[in-house]
Amino acid sequence: MRLFQRGSEVVVWAPAKVNLFLEVLGKRPDGYHAISTLMLAIRRFDTLHFQDDPAGLIQITCPRSGLSTGDDNLVVRAAQLLRTRSGVGRGCRIRLLKRIPLAAGLAGGSSDAAATLLALNRLWRLKLSQHELEDLGARLGSDVPFFFHLPAAWCEGRGEIVTPVAAPRALDLVLLCPRFGCSTRAVYDRVEIPRQPVDGTALLAAFRAGDVEGIGRRLHNRLQAAAEAIAPPLAEFHRRLRALAPAGALLSGSGSTLFALCRSRPEARELARRLRADSFGQYCVDVVRTCSEQLPL
Repeated sequence: MRLFQRGSEVVVWAPAKVNLFLEVLGKRPDGYHAISTLMLAIRRFDTLHFQDDPAGLIQITCPRSGLSTGDDNLVVRAAQLLRTRSGVGRGCRIRLLKRIPLAAGLAGGSSDAAATLLALNRLWRLKLSQHELEDLGARLGSDVPFFFHLPAAWCEGRGEIVTPVAAPRALDLVLLCPRFGCSTRAVYDRVEIPRQPVDGTALLAAFRAGDVEGIGRRLHNRLQAAAEAIAPPLAEFHRRLRALAPAGALLSGSGSTLFALCRSRPEARELARRLRADSFGQYCVDVVRTCSEQLPL
């Protein structure tokens, strides 16, 4: 998350994420699923511009995205929640430039919500701690707390219990984004909870070691079968990715984005070239890098 101030305006670059590992452990009494997941920020960003509104209005514009700008928008909800929590009487004008696809398993809405809490804490001079902002974020969505612990973290509970993980190197990915989205709720409703969950210890060790081949062999997402059952083209897209022989390929979150983990930047570019030649408009392709301590946001 990169935040900077231009005069009276606060600007935030809000990154997307991918899941290198996601296991579903069971259904919780509150209706959520208990999970364990390794989440990693990637260098694809939404940009949010914030200006103070002394009249107290909270307004958002988001050109050419198809995204609602009403009270159901996570950015608006984050601003309203922060104002209620702090008791401040001010408002804000927000301009959101949306580059992260909607309903794509990349947590663009959650990232934007975290960016809003950070930006308005600065703009309204509230001086809330990161822990306080993170607690507010958890009320908005399970993925929101992750974005206070970039670039990588192991997340448990419903996703809100976050343990930062060192990211020793950047990873090269190719994103395959279908022209349709997936409903997170529908995918979780369809998921089959395993009797014996997959243990993510080996994947986590490979990640900490920067072992791309080891990571690729251990990529895991329990939600993928459920997403493919709801959206059958995902299975074919995954097959196409695997046929190009990257280190690994996986669905991110509840979909619809898939990614190929590549061994180098040149390999990622070549894989993307071959996918674009065969896409026939069914999906868009993007070459991205993950974020690391050596490659800060």
